[in-house]
Amino acid sequence: MPFSASDRPNHAGPSLSGPSLAGLRVLDFTQVLSGPFGTQVLGDLGAEVIKVEPLTGDSTRAMPPHYVAGDSAYFLSINRNKRSIALDLKAPEGLALARRLALASDVVVENFRPGVLDRLGLGVEGLRAEKPDLIWCSISGFGQTGPYRDKPAFDLTVQALSGGMSLTGEEGGRPVRAGLPIADIVAGLYGVIGILAALERRRATGQGEVVDVSMLDCQAALLSYQAAYHLHSGQVPGPQGRGHASVVTYNTFTAGDGREFVVAALTDALWLKLCRAIERQDLADDPRFATGTLRLANREPLTALLEARFREAGADAWVERLERDGIPVAVVNTLDRVVSDPQILARGMVAELAAEDGRRTRVIGDPLRFASASKTTPRYPPALGEDSDAVLRDVLGLGPEEIAGLRETGVVKAR
Repeated sequence: MPFSASDRPNHAGPSLSGPSLAGLRVLDFTQVLSGPFGTQVLGDLGAEVIKVEPLTGDSTRAMPPHYVAGDSAYFLSINRNKRSIALDLKAPEGLALARRLALASDVVVENFRPGVLDRLGLGVEGLRAEKPDLIWCSISGFGQTGPYRDKPAFDLTVQALSGGMSLTGEEGGRPVRAGLPIADIVAGLYGVIGILAALERRRATGQGEVVDVSMLDCQAALLSYQAAYHLHSGQVPGPQGRGHASVVTYNTFTAGDGREFVVAALTDALWLKLCRAIERQDLADDPRFATGTLRLANREPLTALLEARFREAGADAWVERLERDGIPVAVVNTLDRVVSDPQILARGMVAELAAEDGRRTRVIGDPLRFASASKTTPRYPPALGEDSDAVLRDVLGLGPEEIAGLRETGVVKAR
């Protein structure tokens, strides 16, 4: 049945005046990055996210090198707007509590290797037989089917297998891992997309769904036009370097002061504007560069001419000049510049997180904005087991003596 915002507390997230998942309870069995990133998005959207952790905690709590009050900056970056309960799933009592929590939730998200939860006795089929409207999302390296199903996977190995890594790096050079953990992040985002689609189906039919997200599938989907080019031509591209396979003037250049900047003159109209802006009308009149196809055929001489011209002034001067003529252009920012950029700050994309006990940190914020809802203060990522007692009390209705007994036997850990 559709969830209702009236019968559940909204523990974190945006105002209820706009689009919100308030009233949705998500049981989060995920660790490391792909799953936690996705469930953080659900929490940012107002869902109640209960993070189930082993007694030792999510392994990324100890990820070096930076820490705040014992938790790593890595963990803090992807676990806001959640509650934490620490359970021993190897103990029958802990497993029974996890099962009860799943049946009291709308959505379960997990990123164990396929088959692990089945062996523990928390398989999706058994739970959905008891609760047909349950939505279950599994995020794994290779999905629940196929010859790679049982292989371990990490962002790096999936980047390599997907072909994306072969396209990244200097042209003619060695493949390079993307600086962002795109295999993990994109799988988390696709997980959220699948969950939202399943919620819409449940709203209409009352039936739940099983969402199977493969990190490798998601990275293959990102190949987009590169895969289409290969399937059409049979050609196997290598690292793309600083430019674009189709557009010469969609490229990165080095200015006279040594700083890098990008120019995105994607169309013929922008090409002509670029020639005027850099005071090289001769390039616009050169028959070798008259069309996008001809510019691509003469990529090397055109790139050399542009690089020579751009070395005649500093990056800021070129950005100012090109922007004045309506040409998309930007310096290649380092992270210190990003987190102090006026646009980033104006949009609230550096979030201040503060816990009641004085823990504080800054992270990158939630990018979603809704016209009918103002942003609210995000909840600081939970300490290990910070909400164990509250979850057992509020969700499962356990009394103080029962909770104390579970803590004494080590089935539950509370902060």
